[in-house]
Amino acid sequence: MANDVALRSALVWLAAVVVVVGICTFSFKKMIATYIVGILGISGLLLPDWGYFDRDFSRWTTPVESHERVSETAQRSAFSRLMHHPLRVIVYSTVYGFALYKWWMFVSK
Repeated sequence: MANDVALRSALVWLAAVVVVVGICTFSFKKMIATYIVGILGISGLLLPDWGYFDRDFSRWTTPVESHERVSETAQRSAFSRLMHHPLRVIVYSTVYGFALYKWWMFVSK
């Protein structure tokens, strides 16, 4: 499964960043903060059911039916899976931008 490979590589990179933060700052608290922000970021990007969220925003309140999931995965190419929806981009940019700003202010003190 491709998500497993992406998850594993993201966790390895997170571990490397945590080690670098620990070496540069000599602070266990900053290492833990980096780990928590990284895990939340990774889980927010890699773990959601994108088959559910790739639908129109107005249909998020209804469950995905099995025939919808099968037809969506059969029709979608690798390029169309990378399609960005404006609402998702706005929400993710706002949330992750704020989280990265707060993390940077904490680590750079």
